[in-house]
Amino acid sequence: MLCAVGEHPFVPPRIVRQWLADHMDSRRFRFGLFEFDAAIFELRLEGALVRLQSQPAQVLACLVERADQVVSRDDLRKAVWGEETFVDFERGLNFCISQIRSALKDDPANPTYIRTVPKSGYQFIAPVQRIPTQAPESPKKEAAPYSPFTVRIAALAFLSIALVTLAFLTYRFRSVQSATQPPFLAVVRLDNETGDPGITSFSDALTDNIVEQLTSQSSGRYRVIGNAQILRLPREQRDLKAIASSLHAGYVVLGQVQSNGAQVRILAHLIRLSDQTHIWVVRMDRPVTDKLGLESEAAHKIAAEFSARMSTDPDRAASFSFANN
Repeated sequence: MLCAVGEHPFVPPRIVRQWLADHMDSRRFRFGLFEFDAAIFELRLEGALVRLQSQPAQVLACLVERADQVVSRDDLRKAVWGEETFVDFERGLNFCISQIRSALKDDPANPTYIRTVPKSGYQFIAPVQRIPTQAPESPKKEAAPYSPFTVRIAALAFLSIALVTLAFLTYRFRSVQSATQPPFLAVVRLDNETGDPGITSFSDALTDNIVEQLTSQSSGRYRVIGNAQILRLPREQRDLKAIASSLHAGYVVLGQVQSNGAQVRILAHLIRLSDQTHIWVVRMDRPVTDKLGLESEAAHKIAAEFSARMSTDPDRAASFSFANN
């Protein structure tokens, strides 16, 4: 039976329950003490939210949904970065796998969740249980049968109402979230200004170390973006406004590695993107005798200095300070 204009049709509970069972496929999974919702990329440990960036979460979704299968690195590239993405893909995927293992506390030498298959890809080896979508309980009394036409009209009306409600709730959620969520801190690849091409690998590795240290020291005060393609562009193509708009970043870390006689000079800048104000600058002059040691020392110092600044209301910083060691 059709309803009058302006009225909402009555949808029998039996019809609603059947429609939900037929059209809602759960993408929630349980493995070990973890639960993972692949639809919204949310990882939880015994109910507590585990922080995981967007691209690592997408990689985890690919692996969990194909548990026990070997997922090639190329398949992961296509699923997460797209068909046409090749630049820095290897470094980006390695970073994602490292972040996932850190979140799951998984030892790559003796894995519980993710196994590396040499020259092939990765395999999610832990038992995975799909968490089914719960349908409403059956009522004690059901209404009389409805014709197929009435059922179709009721289902379409219910779907329309559900979509409008979902759009409204999503808008409200994003509005509240944008006002309360921690700011995004983007880390741009450090520039090699020494003229020595051999230093490029050092500056790239130092960038990755800074991302790792900032993430580990964030304590929920800010969120780090370090593997977006726009952050790997050459200096002459760099656009801070584009970084702010495309990544929704409020702050950015820029840096240079320069020659200083027999030493290298490492400069790192913490910048507020809204007005491009320098909040903090760190400078280090060191000989490059132990690259790994220098990467670790510089990354730890830069992250410690910048993390402290990000925890003291950086929106009100009026001018930059300078730290030299």
